[in-house]
Amino acid sequence: MAAPGGKYYIQDKLKTPEVHHTSFQQLWETKWKEPCERGLYPFMFGSIKDFEPVAESIIKKGLKEPYDWDEYAQEFFPKAEELVQKAEEAEKAGEKEKASEFYLRASALYRISRFPAPRSEKQRHAWEEGKKAARKGLGLREHPVHEVLIPHKHATAGEGAHIPVFHQLPSTASQQHPAPLLLIVTGLDGYRTELAVWCDSWRRLGVATAVVEIPGTGDSPARRGDPTAPDRQWSSVLDWAAAQPGVDSARIGAWCFSTGGYYGIRLAHTHAARLAGVVAQGGGCHHMFDAEWLANANHGEYPFDLASTLGYAFGFGDDLEAFKREGHKFSLLKDGTLDRPECARLLLVNGTEDSIFPIDDYYLALQHGPAKEVRIVAGRPHMGEPEGFFIILPWLYKLFGIEGDAKQQMSQIPSRTKY
Repeated sequence: MAAPGGKYYIQDKLKTPEVHHTSFQQLWETKWKEPCERGLYPFMFGSIKDFEPVAESIIKKGLKEPYDWDEYAQEFFPKAEELVQKAEEAEKAGEKEKASEFYLRASALYRISRFPAPRSEKQRHAWEEGKKAARKGLGLREHPVHEVLIPHKHATAGEGAHIPVFHQLPSTASQQHPAPLLLIVTGLDGYRTELAVWCDSWRRLGVATAVVEIPGTGDSPARRGDPTAPDRQWSSVLDWAAAQPGVDSARIGAWCFSTGGYYGIRLAHTHAARLAGVVAQGGGCHHMFDAEWLANANHGEYPFDLASTLGYAFGFGDDLEAFKREGHKFSLLKDGTLDRPECARLLLVNGTEDSIFPIDDYYLALQHGPAKEVRIVAGRPHMGEPEGFFIILPWLYKLFGIEGDAKQQMSQIPSRTKY
């Protein structure tokens, strides 16, 4: 632990529930409305004018925890379907820019409908429809982002044959002048359909991107409940990357978001020789699986039931008690990962006040294995935002040997709807 006496760094705050867990109204008013207005996570590609009437309807109905996920999901469908219809009409009229925006705005509604994970029938429907809308919207852009089905060459029994990713290659990339590749490794609730928001800003810097979902989320074919499943997935992804003529295999990096940070720490140790560097932003490695931590995680800064959603992703279904008892089988300390002799360049970034994954895990990681780079942002919550991005982007520019301006790149990320 980072605090004396075997306590978590935020021990005194751990048992204090956040107000947004009392009702959707509190979630919207205290946590979600402001990022929705600004087009920031989790509202990438979205518009406040689409979400406000949906939020008003949910508030009027008094929805709160524990949510009926089908009832919750249904609230977003009429507006999403309306936007898809507008997008189809614009596409038929040859108005590609308008069609792209409407498709992506629809995908944003479907995303929040299936948020934080597609655990009910209607949330699973939202995930399927959201993918369709995102594919269309990203594909109609001036510089399209394409879906690629990477062959899962290292799959074992019970795993899917392909790893779906969203991929963009700069027009300047060629076999003679290959581009660096950034693997954007998604989190617990942000999938390839939304983290593709980063692709175009990297394209402008001459960097290729591939947005990859972590095991237990999105369409990852990795077997849930198997601690070694991610290793097979990354082997297949890196084999594909190395075979791309426009990609510089000596300049492949990974930026791993939130729960993806856990997988990033593992990836840096299991595939050290194949990566130029890895960023684990807001991840964990051991204490994130503590029964005490999980017992309090459902009422922290995460919008919904964090521990339950994590348990679902890690293969425990809706059995939270089993996850609390057995989750440590995924510990990177207990399985020896942190003590492996080789590790790629690894940058750890998070905020001290994180109540999603304990900052104590980064302190622990620094006590094991090869030396790592770390930047802890004092007083900030999960991911160390907003400073975290301005720490990570310059690090990645140097890793890839390119020139970049973090402030300028960040200005390209928020959604700015035109229609």
